[in-house]
Amino acid sequence: MSLGGNRLAVAGAVVLFVVAAVAVFGPLFVASPVEINLPEHLDGPSPSHPLGCDQLGRDILARVVYGAGISLLIGLLVTAVSLLVGTALGLLAGYRGGKTELLMNWLFDTALAVPGLLLAIAVIAVLGPSFTNLVIALCVMGWVGYARLARGLILRAKENDYVAAARLSGASGSRIAVVHILPNIAGPLVVQAAIGMAGVIITEATLSFLGLGGEVDSPSWGAMLNDGLGYLLVAPHLTIFPGLAIAVTVLALNTLGDGLQERFDPRAGSRQLR
Repeated sequence: MSLGGNRLAVAGAVVLFVVAAVAVFGPLFVASPVEINLPEHLDGPSPSHPLGCDQLGRDILARVVYGAGISLLIGLLVTAVSLLVGTALGLLAGYRGGKTELLMNWLFDTALAVPGLLLAIAVIAVLGPSFTNLVIALCVMGWVGYARLARGLILRAKENDYVAAARLSGASGSRIAVVHILPNIAGPLVVQAAIGMAGVIITEATLSFLGLGGEVDSPSWGAMLNDGLGYLLVAPHLTIFPGLAIAVTVLALNTLGDGLQERFDPRAGSRQLR
């Protein structure tokens, strides 16, 4: 898939590739993210610890590297599940119509009536804090946007000539929706997935910051921000580096999403210029 001449989107894709490479191969080259070394607590960046050490003497570079794997894994899992579930429900609502669409619309509106972050907090409060429950909570709040987008796209797509031709050829409704319509509406859904994954990473960091993520000593970027909150004046590097990691990753995903939007809808760029 070409991003054309959108340099920001290409830059976003390159940065995202680098972050993914760090998440996959970085743990082979850094120290343990949970190894405690109290004599070096709150030490600043040095040759032995390029990003410094935290309040327990743990290497921040190692924790940022391992945190990249956590954030990307959760982002990918949540985005994939939300995309599949939301698209399936949106296709069902948009193509079937009638009472099915009314029921699905009621379900979408009900889900949107509850603030997503509060819903995620409630789910984790019931299930308990863990990475598995964090993924479940984020999926519970993440599918609605994809469902509404897929429904709107299919309502327009099913009026096209190729859908009428498929009906005349005797294709079943499910085959028309999956084989003929879905590939033609995949572009906007991919754009939504790229931007949505950025939102997942921010929400995961927020929940981890609040202590609702995984294990207590987990090297999650959000948990690292929480750990460094009490040391902002004496050791600002505790929060600067995980904060930069979050910002760079989210910015890369958003610029990639913008580039994909222009790739699938060239009119988007001209609309943004106006």
